[in-house]
Amino acid sequence: MRRDWLRPDWDPGVTLANLPLEPLLGRGIKALLLDVDRTLLPGRDVALPPSVLHWAQSAQRHTHLHLISNNPSRQRIGAVAEQLGIEFTSSAAKPRRGAIRRVIQALDLKPEQIAMVGDRVFTDVLAGNRLGLYTVLVRPLREDGTPCRHDRVQVLERQLARWLGAGHA
Repeated sequence: MRRDWLRPDWDPGVTLANLPLEPLLGRGIKALLLDVDRTLLPGRDVALPPSVLHWAQSAQRHTHLHLISNNPSRQRIGAVAEQLGIEFTSSAAKPRRGAIRRVIQALDLKPEQIAMVGDRVFTDVLAGNRLGLYTVLVRPLREDGTPCRHDRVQVLERQLARWLGAGHA
């Protein structure tokens, strides 16, 4: 595994709801592939938190959005996507590339025009980097919509990535 595959292109230190769009648009990003669990939703909920819903609606005015989740529940991920009127992929098997490749082909965009946004180094960042997408690592959401600063999985993944030579992952 290449070490730089575990390093996000951008680690803004915020949740999705606070992610500024301007730096992405300035890079020529035309589509965002969004992880669902802990990126859009704090738990097993289906209803998007108001702050995330507002961010996504704003993002839709400038970019194409597509939900891409490893969650196998087509019904649950579909219910989340329906709130935004967007397409989705469940059971994506990230960091495997097959499902994401199909989305890229359907979007008919170059990989560098697409950003993968998620909260996991070893699924979202690794999958996006393997396909040449611009990768954004956001903080996981807590139930109240604030960042989960000490998410055990993200802390562990960042440490493992550093041990594997990824630098400041």
